[in-house]
Amino acid sequence: MIRKHWKIIVVVVILVFTLCVSYFYYYYHIPPQQSEEVIDTVITPPKVIVKLYDIPVDSYNIISDVVKRNEILLGILRDYHLPENAIRNLILIDRKIFDLRKIKSGNKYTLFLDKNDSLQTLRHLVYEHTPIEFVRFSFTDTVLVELGHKEVVQKRKIASGSITSSLWNAMTDNGLNPMLAIELSEIYAWTIDFFGLQPADSFSIVYDEQYVDTISVGLGDIYAAYMRHSGKDFYAIPFVQDSTESYFDTEGNSLRKAFLKAPLRYSRISSRFSHSRLHPVKKIRRPHHGVDYAAPQGTPVQAIGDGVIVEAKKGYNNGGGNMIKIKHNSVYSTAYLHLLRFAPGISQGTYVKQGEIIGYVGSTGLSTGPHLDFRFFKNGKAVDPLKVEVPPVEPVRQENMALFDSVKTLTINLLNTPVD
Repeated sequence: MIRKHWKIIVVVVILVFTLCVSYFYYYYHIPPQQSEEVIDTVITPPKVIVKLYDIPVDSYNIISDVVKRNEILLGILRDYHLPENAIRNLILIDRKIFDLRKIKSGNKYTLFLDKNDSLQTLRHLVYEHTPIEFVRFSFTDTVLVELGHKEVVQKRKIASGSITSSLWNAMTDNGLNPMLAIELSEIYAWTIDFFGLQPADSFSIVYDEQYVDTISVGLGDIYAAYMRHSGKDFYAIPFVQDSTESYFDTEGNSLRKAFLKAPLRYSRISSRFSHSRLHPVKKIRRPHHGVDYAAPQGTPVQAIGDGVIVEAKKGYNNGGGNMIKIKHNSVYSTAYLHLLRFAPGISQGTYVKQGEIIGYVGSTGLSTGPHLDFRFFKNGKAVDPLKVEVPPVEPVRQENMALFDSVKTLTINLLNTPVD
């Protein structure tokens, strides 16, 4: 029976298969009927607001210039239309906010003129007080003065080079920030005599340089330093101990030596460091760039640190009397004035140790009584001896050595790793 109707069965199977294929094709490939109303969705990107000194620029015509010699702020403003009473309100600004007299020639300023105003009224003036700090004057019914800061970008750098003459010249010859020379001289102030550098000496330093608007404005942290001097290697490992960061050598010894707190053991301060002190003899005001220690005549005076005596003068000496000056290193030196006499063996060229007696309190020169006028110099400039910050000289303690060794390894690796 089946063999008799096999042709009919084949036809039925083909018909069923065709219907199934047609159904699936129609269901999955024919798009659904769309309504006659088509809604187009347009995505509008957010408007980018460009700002300068935190002021949107699209509403203003902008003019930039620099302060001319002997030019004042009011002289800059006189050529522009201002809101009523703006000048008067500007003059009345509290100097604690900003002193208009501090505007310096050569510094940049920017004017924002209202482009929607036919008179192009001046609405804002921004004065760049430093490469980082600016002062914004906004002129409306009153004058609003605001202090602002530009964004400072830190960029990690590594600098290295050979020294042919001086460290400063080595920096400039290699196109580096010359302030690196000062940083290195302070780090190694007690270790290396920078007036005795040799042509074979070299340096490497890893540091952050600070940029504002792609312009370098200074140096940031120093992460590692190395100097090759007189055939020896000198590493500077920054390490924090007792919440204070200082630099140590590879053995954990401090690179600095401390100064004594005072050159006298028994004394009192009778006059402090000042830029305007009433002179006790001349009765006029003039700078006194030292600290006076009142003490009985003959009280021993000590050298506050190791160094070489570069001056040992007797006599009036412009009112300083008998005086001694000690060069401690290429950065620091000290002076001791109004001495009664020098200690035995003290003369120019003598090397003295910290705590060694170099003279005795007197009242020579221009003086009203026995005292020591003690002066402290950093890079040749007098600084307040009572405010000199000297890092601790204690070596890395034994309980911190494991951590220090890790820091040392990282620091040395950092000096040998190129920085992009």
